[in-house]
Amino acid sequence: MKTKTVAILSALLLLALPLGAFAASHEHGGSATMQEGQATPHGDMKMDGMNMGGDMVMLGETTEDGVKGMAHLNDVGAAMAKMGMKENYHMMVMFSDSTGAPIMEGKVAVKITDPAGKESGPFEMMAMEGQFGVDLALVEKGQYRFVVGTKLADGKARQFRFEYTLQ
Repeated sequence: MKTKTVAILSALLLLALPLGAFAASHEHGGSATMQEGQATPHGDMKMDGMNMGGDMVMLGETTEDGVKGMAHLNDVGAAMAKMGMKENYHMMVMFSDSTGAPIMEGKVAVKITDPAGKESGPFEMMAMEGQFGVDLALVEKGQYRFVVGTKLADGKARQFRFEYTLQ
């Protein structure tokens, strides 16, 4: 009887492992479109230099109070759709001080104004591999405005502004 019980428990454990791994790889805060006002932070996921197979667009760089912010959008729609997720862009922002040294600690969030003028957010951007990132669902064609608010390691509040036109 003991052998049968141990065998059944072992089989159940082996069947549960893939489910646990799948859940751990999807530790997102949620998944929705911009109309629903949500985005998905990535935690500390590693994604081969943040390239999930899409096209990357540089949004530009701007300096505020001695800190340079450089932002990119990566089209990850195909990869996210395979996972059943609605988010189609990964936004990442890298910060550096006046010496060029990366700033990797602090709190960062983004507010987005869509082409219709509706503001959503703030969406928390998670620190990962020297940058801060979040997955977004940008579904309407037109111009998006991003206001990235920060409170980095020096404790000062800053705002960085970027724009992108979705064709």
